[in-house]
Amino acid sequence: MSSPGLRERKKQKTRWSIQEHALRLFREQGYEDTTVDQIAAAAEVSPSTFFRYFKTKEDVVLHDEWDPVFVRYLTEAPAGLSLVAAMRYALREGLADFDDADRTKTLQRADLMLRVPAVRMRLLDNVATTIDLIAEAAAARTGEPAGSARLRAYAGACCGALLGAMSTWLASDRSADPIQVMDQALAELESGFGS
Repeated sequence: MSSPGLRERKKQKTRWSIQEHALRLFREQGYEDTTVDQIAAAAEVSPSTFFRYFKTKEDVVLHDEWDPVFVRYLTEAPAGLSLVAAMRYALREGLADFDDADRTKTLQRADLMLRVPAVRMRLLDNVATTIDLIAEAAAARTGEPAGSARLRAYAGACCGALLGAMSTWLASDRSADPIQVMDQALAELESGFGS
């Protein structure tokens, strides 16, 4: 896979800058009290530039680079693994590449996704897209059609387990490693919840 060109790197740098400033302002002022104009000013871009990168304020929370990385690890997981074991592999290997800043940013975004009603509503669209991506990666592993009921159920169950685990972690004292909490949720799914 070739590296992105200069133009694409500049666009990515602008996207990250907008998101970083938005997350900082959400932390300082609260999500509802932060406007797109304030985010654009902090990132030193115009509001119209903000909207070239993010359709809505909710999208600045939802956007990440995780899905392509995750799908790559899921597709490349060792051949002998079951579908859920491959998902656990992708989770551990994909998140192992995150540095502390990436992890902090991801956890802040997850908190906003589950706590802010407007973002939570948009999260449903995002989950539907993630289910499609997981089903396609599973189809590449199994040779089954990505639209099969089995692969769609698998993808939906994994998304539900991960969202449930993150919600549990966010409601806790947050002393546990969130990756371990998510991995444990997938382990429960893999075991059939002890049945």
